[in-house]
Amino acid sequence: MSGKILIVDDQYGIRILLNEVFQKEGYQTYQAANGFQAIDIVLNDRPDLVVLDMKIPGMDGIEILKRVKEIDKDIKVILMTAYGELDMIQEAKDLGALMHFAKPFDIDEIRQAVRAEIGVNA
Repeated sequence: MSGKILIVDDQYGIRILLNEVFQKEGYQTYQAANGFQAIDIVLNDRPDLVVLDMKIPGMDGIEILKRVKEIDKDIKVILMTAYGELDMIQEAKDLGALMHFAKPFDIDEIRQAVRAEIGVNA
């Protein structure tokens, strides 16, 4: 695997933090601030894994997840949410999301989850 990760979050600071962490791990990273950017990156660059925030203005995480899976059902998706909406999390898992992390998350837990799903390039 090539180890390509797409980080989708409307919060700039979270995108930058995750971008740095995953680049240090040896992954090729992409960032999207909204669903339209995310779908464009999925179409053009085919990431192996998407780290997806559930609450994004415009196109929410469920809609982004549906579209990602329509494009390529093998792309893995890990969710992030600051909201304890269990019905949304369950719907996302039913649509193919692997797991979720509540914000604020433990960066080492996300790093380990990504390693477990797509391995380490570095």
